[in-house]
Amino acid sequence: MIAGLWMTGSGPCRHASRHNLQTVYYRGVPMTATIKVLQWTTGNIGRRSLHAIIGRPDLELVGVYAHGADKVGRDAAELAGWPEPTGVLATNDIDALLSLGADACCYNPLWPSVDELVALLSNGVNVCTSAAWITGGKQSPADRERILIACEAGKSTIFGNGAHPGMTNMVGMVLSGSCERVDEIRITESVDCSTYESAGTQSAMGFGQDPETPDLAESVRRESEVFAESAAMMADAIGAQLDRMTFDVQFTAATGDTDLGFMTIPAGTVGSVYGYHRGWVGERNVVSVGFNWTMGDHVVPPKPLEHGHVIQVFGLPNMRTVLHCLPPRDWTEPGFMGLGMIYTAMPVTNAVPAVVAAAPGIATLKDLPPVTGRFMP
Repeated sequence: MIAGLWMTGSGPCRHASRHNLQTVYYRGVPMTATIKVLQWTTGNIGRRSLHAIIGRPDLELVGVYAHGADKVGRDAAELAGWPEPTGVLATNDIDALLSLGADACCYNPLWPSVDELVALLSNGVNVCTSAAWITGGKQSPADRERILIACEAGKSTIFGNGAHPGMTNMVGMVLSGSCERVDEIRITESVDCSTYESAGTQSAMGFGQDPETPDLAESVRRESEVFAESAAMMADAIGAQLDRMTFDVQFTAATGDTDLGFMTIPAGTVGSVYGYHRGWVGERNVVSVGFNWTMGDHVVPPKPLEHGHVIQVFGLPNMRTVLHCLPPRDWTEPGFMGLGMIYTAMPVTNAVPAVVAAAPGIATLKDLPPVTGRFMP
């Protein structure tokens, strides 16, 4: 079993004592009718979370953290694309945000800051995050212990859904419930990711680089390490005690130049990345989480793109499904990048009530009740 990759927990809610408004009950746990929420960052994912918080009657936006100085002092509605002012102005004053008595924080930077997480959790603010966090397994043992100590001090919970998005892991676990025997759960994000306009992230994943670049595979492993946390969490859910994790990746060179606007993929450089983080019991690969990604038109990946998340359970019987993220009829944004941001943000935002009701510590999808969206009349 790999130490430190996950933590399970269950028990009665210890957050209810902080609430002094009229109470309602969520799965038998007393909660306030309105949960006070902070939004942390307003980038590609954060602004989608912010928009959803403003629109939910059971959530009250009380503060917004802005990383960029140009956003400080602006109304949350302006940052989220909401039609009416909220009166909540973005700030970079962390102490001021911590003084607001928030119950929860939607934490959406690309990478987590342990110092920020400790500050929130130790002050009793439950954290729901997309910031490369599922179990905390990629953190150092010392930093993970700091998180657990902060949760204990603040009687608070941290839940990470990852930027995969991690809800695909839940689908895999649900499918496994139809099997008498589970041999392997395998999840593959199979997409053309050229609409994700982040040159730094894409370059770290190998795109646009010489396939023979020294340590390129190690760079991709580090960049995608949260996928290993996904695999470890699913292994725990099906009762598999992992002996080790491995990573393998295959790079395919582009056959022509592609100008994506935010970056170029020259011919001969990496145009396709195909890899998996795998968990093993002995010589058996029991969990695999990976990606079949392309950038641009001039590349043929090792496996055909499915344009979605391919979720497979091998066992008795085999189960397979593909999740596609599709635009609704009222979609007005150019392109579909925004859909992917919503798809990543909402499993975190919608989890707020369940995380506020959870036992303190590190919670995963395995520990929470099913997270659902909201009907808006």
